[in-house]
Amino acid sequence: MDALSLTAAKRVVSDFLAALNDRRVSDLPLYMALDVVDHNKIIHGEADEPGAAFDGFQRQLDAFGSLEMVPEELIAEGDRVVARLTVRGVHTGTHPRMPEPTRRAFEVEQIWIFTLARGKITEIRAVSDRLGMFMQLGWDWPDGR
Repeated sequence: MDALSLTAAKRVVSDFLAALNDRRVSDLPLYMALDVVDHNKIIHGEADEPGAAFDGFQRQLDAFGSLEMVPEELIAEGDRVVARLTVRGVHTGTHPRMPEPTRRAFEVEQIWIFTLARGKITEIRAVSDRLGMFMQLGWDWPDGR
């Protein structure tokens, strides 16, 4: 990709994160392909199949009354954008795989790798400090079953 395309790819990711921060779920198809594959198991156990990301992000927004994803760095190369994020929120809602709301806040660092094609996110991978998040929220560590 040329520099303009890399800039455009970073803009797609930046706008996607802004839509999540603003809770504009209806805008997500502007940034994510309908068959996007999200390997980011935000908590644990979310489906790893085309299109499941839309429901996964909605569930995360439902679980956290305030959720903010602050891009600290965006790095683009080829068809990928890497985002280093500070993610913070307060657990105020329910989620099928989360404990009842604790009303506690968390702040962790995450690294997300976005693959883009035709101007949309087609794949998401992430690494996050889940242990730190669980400890801050007062959650038990999942037993993996």
